[in-house]
Amino acid sequence: MRKIWTIALLPLFLWPGLSGAQDVQPRKLVDCPTAGLLPKGSFDLEIRAYSGGGLLAQASVGLTDRLAMGLSFGGGNIIGAGKINWNPRPEAQIKYRLFEESPIWPAVAIGFDSQGYGSYSDGSERYEIKSKGVYGVLSKNYHLWGRPLGFHLGTNYSFEKKDGDDDLSFFLGLDKSLNEELSVVAEYDLALNDDRQNGIFGTGRGYFNLGLRWNIERRFFFELDIRNLTDNIENLSAFSRELRIVTLQFF
Repeated sequence: MRKIWTIALLPLFLWPGLSGAQDVQPRKLVDCPTAGLLPKGSFDLEIRAYSGGGLLAQASVGLTDRLAMGLSFGGGNIIGAGKINWNPRPEAQIKYRLFEESPIWPAVAIGFDSQGYGSYSDGSERYEIKSKGVYGVLSKNYHLWGRPLGFHLGTNYSFEKKDGDDDLSFFLGLDKSLNEELSVVAEYDLALNDDRQNGIFGTGRGYFNLGLRWNIERRFFFELDIRNLTDNIENLSAFSRELRIVTLQFF
């Protein structure tokens, strides 16, 4: 009987987010993309501060209702003393939404992102956390207890493969709005393309990341991220704490 009542009452708490779902859906969780896009005629600027005094800046533009493009650049030890370890080049992002979300079907987007995260290894020609490369992602939004809830599932193929690991990988995640200002994001990247380095990089556990996002207003937010909770990098003794600042503006 309890199960019957649970199923009967579920629609009161969980139903498709038909109105404004894309407005509140994030374009990225922590590292993993969603099918969310910038509005047409808008741009955003993102600054990410990470361990080792690193900073990464990214600028993206919503060119149409379905297409967004961006560029990013950064380096390690920018904050601190000593030589700055610049990334080898600016990296590019492009995302195109193939299908809009419907009451039944998720939104579908494809894209390319050459930006990895963490320090860059010249010898292996890869970032500590590999870039997504070519990817496809599904996103479906609901309302739970009156606030948005989004689920995301994707697959990707990274071109950072000089380490000999060129497997197709998968990722999944969710975002949940707690109130009009606070939301949480969570993701798990299986990192199947990063588990053959004998402890140098990924060890086969994948990457589990969490973030707490504070929207001061719709176009500006801070985010505190806790990354690598699975302790997937052998030469790092603990998870890392990072800060993101993102602002969105219209032309």
